[in-house]
Amino acid sequence: MSPVTVARQSLIGRRIPKLDAPEKASGQTRYIQDIDLPGQLHAKILRSSRLHARILSIDTAKAAALPGVHCVITAADVPEQRPIGVNKDQLPLKTDRVRSYRDEIAAVAAESPEIAEAALGLIEVTYEDLPPLVDPRLSKQPGAPILHDRAADNVAMTFTYQNGDVAEGEAESDFVVEDEFSLHYVTHCCMGVSGVIAEFEPSGNLTLYSNTQVPFLHKREFAELLGIDPGRIRIIQPPIGGGFGSKLDIYPFEPICIFLAKKTGRPVKLVFSREEEFLASPTRQPVILRLRSGARKDGTLTFRTVRTLHDNGAYTSWGATTPFVMMQTFSSLYRVPHCDYFTEAVYTNNPYAGSFRGYGNLQATFAVEQHMDKLAALVGMDPLDFRLKNAQEPGEVTPQGMHFKSCGFKDCLTIAARRSDYADKRRQYEAERRQPGTVKRGIGIASMLHVGGGAKIYPSDGCGTILKLDDFAHVTLITGASEIGQGSETVLAQLVCEELGVPLDAVTVVNNDTDITPWDVGVHASRTTFIAGNSAIGAARKAREKILLAAAKVTNLAAEQLDLRQGAIVRSEDGQLLMPLAKMLRSLHFSDKAELVITSHYYEPPSQHQDKEFKGDVSAAYAWATQVVELEVDTATGIVRLDKVTAAHDVGRVLNRLGIEGQIEGGIVMGQGYALTEDLLVEEGVCRNPNFRDYKLVTAPEIPEMDISFVETQDGEGPQGAKGVGEAPAICMAAAVANAIENATGVRITSLPFTPERVYRALRAIED
Repeated sequence: MSPVTVARQSLIGRRIPKLDAPEKASGQTRYIQDIDLPGQLHAKILRSSRLHARILSIDTAKAAALPGVHCVITAADVPEQRPIGVNKDQLPLKTDRVRSYRDEIAAVAAESPEIAEAALGLIEVTYEDLPPLVDPRLSKQPGAPILHDRAADNVAMTFTYQNGDVAEGEAESDFVVEDEFSLHYVTHCCMGVSGVIAEFEPSGNLTLYSNTQVPFLHKREFAELLGIDPGRIRIIQPPIGGGFGSKLDIYPFEPICIFLAKKTGRPVKLVFSREEEFLASPTRQPVILRLRSGARKDGTLTFRTVRTLHDNGAYTSWGATTPFVMMQTFSSLYRVPHCDYFTEAVYTNNPYAGSFRGYGNLQATFAVEQHMDKLAALVGMDPLDFRLKNAQEPGEVTPQGMHFKSCGFKDCLTIAARRSDYADKRRQYEAERRQPGTVKRGIGIASMLHVGGGAKIYPSDGCGTILKLDDFAHVTLITGASEIGQGSETVLAQLVCEELGVPLDAVTVVNNDTDITPWDVGVHASRTTFIAGNSAIGAARKAREKILLAAAKVTNLAAEQLDLRQGAIVRSEDGQLLMPLAKMLRSLHFSDKAELVITSHYYEPPSQHQDKEFKGDVSAAYAWATQVVELEVDTATGIVRLDKVTAAHDVGRVLNRLGIEGQIEGGIVMGQGYALTEDLLVEEGVCRNPNFRDYKLVTAPEIPEMDISFVETQDGEGPQGAKGVGEAPAICMAAAVANAIENATGVRITSLPFTPERVYRALRAIED
């Protein structure tokens, strides 16, 4: 009987559905809204009815007397509360002063959400109004109200970066352009709203069911807040209905829920309503951005001078730190020998901003890529040729210290341009706009640079992995990496299968309980596939080595002569089946030195925490993309309709084709919304459209045709050569739309979003 041979089968690059897809599609997934603990109470928060005021008195007696109410708290009931947030400038419950309509005044825990809501209406608050500050441009003017008593002015944060000499660069320039760009509020619109459940055990240990993206960082934050050992805090993550950065910080509702649970001795659940999600969750930060750029007549970029003013809102969350990423685009998207960048994030009485997919890069790229088109026109070059002349290649190091060890930038440009027929269509549409008719076609191109191998925001990064194989060759992958809908658990399982030669259904991923999983810094900076993937591979390779060494003793072959394929031990040279993997694992229990196959691994990426001048190789890899947008503009109404988006992304290597296509498609639609429809209307500090009826998300009929290509540069640091890609596809959409509108109409618009009214007024202004 001839020996059985086993072929090597790879999962890399295949179209694999998410592991949690069946549960989500069938409605079996239990989100935080679906979780109820025995004895659980429900919490609601009373928010300020004033924009800026002193709190003179709070009367909670009527609310406390309402049947079904178990606890009503104000700041006076929690004297030990500590400030939270990036700048530690916000108390969960406000004491003597409110600074925005979001501000938390009191909270109620009751038998039902309805009773808690009714109790809020019985709380009486007396205010003394103070002068409001809603325009960031006035925040530093003489006489402006100082919003935080501990500060001498309204500046929350500043960022300064320089390389070269911009005066020299400008003197060398044959052409200089300058514009002011106005970037607006948008909000995350996660289908799953914010929520938390807090429960204290009799021992005093705290368990939180939380939608956070950073559970281990949250443990530290809550430990500081409560003055207890972080080891006494356990965070369980239910399936998260979207994050996009909105769940990166610690927000007042979480400590408030903890305070209520501690006061009542009962589990307390606090989940936002949809309107509350709009009113009280973080936003993408609005920015006033002035950019001055230059080029020589041969098309060489010379300098960029950047000044940005960020509306920080009333308190400091992660939105104030986005200049950390923005400066990378200004300094290093294309070769720029001279750059001068300065940002101030200033306090106002407006909503405060948080982290949002792309992390400031949408705003920066919107400005840079419009200037690339404007400079190309002045130089007399095709916009694509102008970009190719200034685009970086593999091996280059930017003045900011970013080392592009792999770089598919030029490939992204040429592939997207070729597949969209960019050059010919651009000339065609420019000629057509001079012809009669109200509907004009346009095409625009834009590129982006973003971190693709994590970002050394903290002094260290990394992710832990524990791998366990049981007697039946079933693999339990215990990872610190959180799954927030991006499909990381599927990719991590693929990577482990690739090393251990087992089918995908032989892997279970555990990633949702800090008492079980090893440490991870959290989901942000397009890092999870890269960092957690490398960690998972490291653990799997350790397990593989253990298995093959044990198998060598049984087969009388060297470990180097063996391989793992399709759940079996095989001879590597010809794939001959030697024994099932499960049998091999079971035999370990009866050896002289019984050994379970359990391994652990931690991956710290080879990147640098930037110095005080913001210089250093902040990421282990960098992602590139080019997107070409084709659209129509109705010049009679100002309506813009997207027809097609052609995208080319340097992803290092495609691991899960279905998953990465979904990431790119979703990011394109998010970028489309940022460019065209989404606008959180904040007027005099008040959000005027806190619902899906009035906040215009892109819906299925408006989604354009998409042509997506992947540039596989096989990054040497990435897991199987891959780079992170989660944030990239949203980044350059608005810039490409702006350039396409200019191609269609001859009008350049520097404020977002491109609503029909804004486009119509811009067209009429040119005619006038």
